[in-house]
Amino acid sequence: MKRILLLITCCMAQFGYTQVKLSPQAEISIVTIGPYQNEIYSAFGHSGIRVYDPAISMDVFFNYGVFDFEKPNFLLNFTMGLLEYRLDKARYPRMVNFYASQNRYIHEQVLNLTTGQLQRLYEFLAWNAQPENMYYNYDYFYDNCATRLRLAMEKVFADSVTFDGSYITTDYSIRDLTDLYLGYQPWGDLGIDICLGLPMDIKATPYMYMFLPDYIESAFNHATLLGNGEEVPLIKETIVRYEPKPAVTPVTFFSPLVVFSLILVGGILITFLGYKSGRSFFGFDIFLFTLIGIIGWLLLLLWTVTDHKAAANNLNLLWAFPLHFPAALMLLSKKWTSLKIKYFRFFALWQGFVLIAWFLVPQDLHEALIPLSLLVLVRSFYIQYYLAKSTQGKKLFTRTNK
Repeated sequence: MKRILLLITCCMAQFGYTQVKLSPQAEISIVTIGPYQNEIYSAFGHSGIRVYDPAISMDVFFNYGVFDFEKPNFLLNFTMGLLEYRLDKARYPRMVNFYASQNRYIHEQVLNLTTGQLQRLYEFLAWNAQPENMYYNYDYFYDNCATRLRLAMEKVFADSVTFDGSYITTDYSIRDLTDLYLGYQPWGDLGIDICLGLPMDIKATPYMYMFLPDYIESAFNHATLLGNGEEVPLIKETIVRYEPKPAVTPVTFFSPLVVFSLILVGGILITFLGYKSGRSFFGFDIFLFTLIGIIGWLLLLLWTVTDHKAAANNLNLLWAFPLHFPAALMLLSKKWTSLKIKYFRFFALWQGFVLIAWFLVPQDLHEALIPLSLLVLVRSFYIQYYLAKSTQGKKLFTRTNK
């Protein structure tokens, strides 16, 4: 009986929440929160909507950027590109304190809406926050916490709201736009550039820029709303709720370019020592080609098996060739010498072609990977050279004994 009463009470509370009548003092604001470099997912900033009505003591932050680690099959869904985000509600002052503690700017753009328009937008948000409506399939660039704010306006006001993209004067691709925010995340930038393919390199339209919170803020500043036969600016005023204090973000010396360059130097030294001493050092190659081959298989799976649309048509497979694993395992065996010579001879030539075409292919391949690609060329050439020389020596030895 207690459980039934509790269920009825919860249902009535939820129903009552959607039936709240906003007062003429109510305001709804687009909230933009600045980047936070301690985590890669927060490096792009954040967006939400504030509903404030002092007459009824309401101050709620609607947040489309929430996901649940405890949800069943979370890791599998994340890997397959089926991650569910949800719309959550929280007390706005608490959210301000949280983001201010991370030293992130907080901008509020107060929407220029009538009381009736505010009520319509609030009712949509309250409906969207219901358990049966709150979840959506997250997409990095087309359906996230920022684009959901634009979608909410379009759902409520349809063609009455217009986003004027003429203020966009840059010619960025989606990859270029992500790079703007990853200057302090070199390894995260590398991971994105490896895992995501050609869809990242299309020229972004002004509408597509709005997957980033900063550009959502700019887009709302350049938007208008048609009401009562009159077109008015969508934003009435902007309030700076928190201005970040000057801070120095540490930059690591061990960037991908530095690390891979050091690995290249080490690989060249190993090759030189092997050439002088007549040793193969195939243990190094087994590790190198296995690692690159596994990366290739992962990229191929991201492209063909998962729903990560941005991972399709990934030209990183030009250097991260999946067959490097198991080809690397063949080096453990004394068999298949002829096949190994042909394989690594071909890939020495192939890798040379990839390096020549590095900046010519339509996908923006990360420059930090050039030393790694060069090392693959050097070691492929040495492997086929060593095997060919060893085979020739064995044949000569056999003939001499005869």
